[in-house]
Amino acid sequence: MNKPIKIILANPRGFCAGVDRAIEIVKTALAKFGKPIYVRHQIVHNKYVVEELESMGAIFVKSLDEVPENAWTVFSAHGVAEKVENKAKERGLPYIDAACPLVLKIHNQGQRAVKNNREVVLIGHAGHPEVEGTIGRIPGKTYLVATVDDVGKLDIDSAIDLSYLTQTTLSVADTKDIIDALKEKFPNIEGPDLNGICYATQNRQSAARDVAKQVDLLLVVGAKNSSNSNRLCEIGKAEGVASYLIDDASMINDAWIDGVESIGITAGASAPEVLVEGVIDYLNQLGEIKIETLSGTEEDMHFNLPKELKD
Repeated sequence: MNKPIKIILANPRGFCAGVDRAIEIVKTALAKFGKPIYVRHQIVHNKYVVEELESMGAIFVKSLDEVPENAWTVFSAHGVAEKVENKAKERGLPYIDAACPLVLKIHNQGQRAVKNNREVVLIGHAGHPEVEGTIGRIPGKTYLVATVDDVGKLDIDSAIDLSYLTQTTLSVADTKDIIDALKEKFPNIEGPDLNGICYATQNRQSAARDVAKQVDLLLVVGAKNSSNSNRLCEIGKAEGVASYLIDDASMINDAWIDGVESIGITAGASAPEVLVEGVIDYLNQLGEIKIETLSGTEEDMHFNLPKELKD
């Protein structure tokens, strides 16, 4: 008789406080103001979440130009540039900003740097909504770097005072290397070290690393456009473990399971637990499994709803 496959669940995994808040904002807005509620960009990077909210009456748009007059609009958890908010004000659109408070903290750090006559180096990925929103909130010169090589290409006058910030969902290890390169090239640069990486990102990365050290295969539940989910998959690969980023159980290739004795499962901060449960159910259909959940950092962070939604 074959031994059951050991399933090790990362802890914590899945939704963080910022994602919980953003989803609750859309649901509460629907209940309070009625449908439809328009949401600029995906509220969080997860197809399942988006489709669930669509079924409740949310309409997702790429631009405010798609929003009818006087329609309630929600900005995504990633934050938006000031020009987007100004456009909503110019049109008289009632809106709610669902930006994660930890993203807003990065915005505030950048704005303070500019007030102190400093230019900003932002560590992040070009085109990511959080990066676009952050750059659009800093009223001064911002340089974007994604790699150590990018730091080497920066051509900045040594007389200019600099500060650095980080996209909240990057890998801690990758960010550290870039910060070290910035400090070497610009000895007087100031910044928050790794405190720019949000607590949920750090906790999920640590949990993924702990799981990866104990398994033959790591499955990361999350969307391809989810930065933090991609980082979790990269962590597994860095530990020498076959690691795959999947939307849900339907993406599992049974060949991955051949000869495997242990499988780790984690989920990005925008992936709901129901998708993890679906993966477990699928693996259970393939054969006997034994489930273990690692002890990990307990999270009790909670963010209040914005004033527009308070009774």
